[in-house]
Amino acid sequence: MFLLGYDIGSSSVKASLVNAETGKCVSSAFSPKTEMDIKAVKSGWAEQDPQAWWDNLKLATKCVLDESGINVAEIKAIGISYQMHGLVCVDKEQNVLRPAIIWCDSRAVPYGQKAFEILGEERCLSHLLNSPGNFTASKLAWIKANEPYIYDRIYKVMLPGDYIAMKLSNEIYTTVSGLSEGMFWDFKENRTAGFLMDYFGFDFSLIADVKPTFSNQGEVSRAAAKELGLKEGTPITYRAGDQPNNALSLNVFNPGEIASTAGTSGVVYGVNGEVNYDPQSRVNTFAHVNHSYEQTRLGVLLCINGTGILNSWVKRNIAPEGISYHEMNMLAAKAPIGSGGISILPFGNGAERMLGNKEIGCSIHGLNFNTHGKHHIARAAQEGIVFSFKYGIEIMEQMGIPVKKIHAGHANMFLSPIFRETLAGVTEAVIELYDTDGSVGAAKGAGIGAGIYKDSNEAFETLDKLEVIEPNAATYQEYADAYNQWKYRLEKSMSEK
Repeated sequence: MFLLGYDIGSSSVKASLVNAETGKCVSSAFSPKTEMDIKAVKSGWAEQDPQAWWDNLKLATKCVLDESGINVAEIKAIGISYQMHGLVCVDKEQNVLRPAIIWCDSRAVPYGQKAFEILGEERCLSHLLNSPGNFTASKLAWIKANEPYIYDRIYKVMLPGDYIAMKLSNEIYTTVSGLSEGMFWDFKENRTAGFLMDYFGFDFSLIADVKPTFSNQGEVSRAAAKELGLKEGTPITYRAGDQPNNALSLNVFNPGEIASTAGTSGVVYGVNGEVNYDPQSRVNTFAHVNHSYEQTRLGVLLCINGTGILNSWVKRNIAPEGISYHEMNMLAAKAPIGSGGISILPFGNGAERMLGNKEIGCSIHGLNFNTHGKHHIARAAQEGIVFSFKYGIEIMEQMGIPVKKIHAGHANMFLSPIFRETLAGVTEAVIELYDTDGSVGAAKGAGIGAGIYKDSNEAFETLDKLEVIEPNAATYQEYADAYNQWKYRLEKSMSEK
């Protein structure tokens, strides 16, 4: 018995086949081998052709089926993870009306900001838990204002995962979690956000019917089965955005549990057990995969643009030429905790929502030409990234999320001992590293939705825990002093902007 998981990214589509009994991945593949095209017709725009997601999903599916050699009748459920906040528009015949406006497209910012101001910040935050910002609803408002000939033909609006589910099943559904990431869900009223729909002039018929995140959300149609080589009637039983799904993949479901990633940008995703929001809207809050009317489970998402991209910049421009990341970690380890008084503010990758959408840039503070070397800068870069996580975690703690344990995949910045030890040291949290990814998580989510697993504990009891990093009480004060100095320099820099 097998489970099939898809992860629809903006760079590639990954498919994984998981043995439901052992919980182990038997085959994975991604397509394309080079990154998918993102079209930017104008500055700040980012669009993709949804057909490209489907075409690459077909290629990835073929690879896992060929490699595994299984009987497709043994695939009992399908799960979908997807890039969040995108907008796909289709007509009544399910034809895509225009390229998808994806997550990193910023054209709709003025529409969301105007709604935030006119509707009132307190009203938006208390009902939506976020500013309308640059999310899916604001992107639809842009189409309504700028492409009315397209808008008038829209039958349904969808997120990227809803589109893939439609292609698989010929049916159009969404989830509460999906609606919340698009700013279409009212958490006070527990229904579609009528006040925002009315403000933008959207008809409620544009919103797809809602299915629970873990449930039968359609079955593979005859046409899709023929295209993919799957069995007709295979149920689709789970879908979620990539960050909630990453948390699921790391077995993060309950209040106080934290999932984190640290690639080019960094994410800290914490689960809150009560409806709450940041009054300054420095973090995003969405319905988590297990949120329901009876059980509040909200995912509080902190995104930091300038994380691993700083580390890679140091490797290219400051570290000895040809050095590997492992060697650069060894170089950084030669510097003491606190990097000899150097603080690096790692915010050189655009405006940071955590900092009130200020663009303060990356800066180095406390550099002494007589005492500091490359090893100090290499360490200060990693410490600066960790300290930005700590700064955001303090916001989450103010919202009632106690951060005691952080789950992460064994990848990217979490491969660095300095990064891991600094994060554990400055937060006093236990870091647990796991061997998993989004498509494997989506497959296991499908197992929960299909009733193959009785609950998340059973689904993830075979999750491989690779390493545990405990905070060291003996070094806590050193990390705290370094962080406080970094924080002082950050807030001073912000006050000057």
